[in-house]
Amino acid sequence: MIRAALAASLLVAGLTGAHAATVPEGVWSLPKGKATVRITSCGDGVCATLVGLGKPLDKKGRPKVDKRNPDRAKRDRPVIGLSLLQGMAPSGEGWAGRFYNPDDGETYAGSLAPAGDGTLRLKGCVLGGLVCRTQVLTRVS
Repeated sequence: MIRAALAASLLVAGLTGAHAATVPEGVWSLPKGKATVRITSCGDGVCATLVGLGKPLDKKGRPKVDKRNPDRAKRDRPVIGLSLLQGMAPSGEGWAGRFYNPDDGETYAGSLAPAGDGTLRLKGCVLGGLVCRTQVLTRVS
């Protein structure tokens, strides 16, 4: 669902380094339209909010909720509207920090970086960076 969201979801284009980083504000889509996120500046970093899902309703026709969150008190909150990034700050040619994945309720170490083709690459890692996965985001607006 939102693994790429992160990807939550998930998100920075046009960055040329930590001292000259420009946040690519706007709406970005995960592959196959699984999810869309709105990227904004927040302080010196980057924030991302989940604003849409390709399949926003569960099997009972209700809006999807954060049912895998490790905090039981948060499991009934809607997935759309979740903040996905934590502490994403300039780092090298992009940004580094953490991101929350509502697909599995986990928070991952991650990095965001622009690709030369105008897309964004979100890389999430576990086990101290030994196992990583990269998602490509494209600009919607």
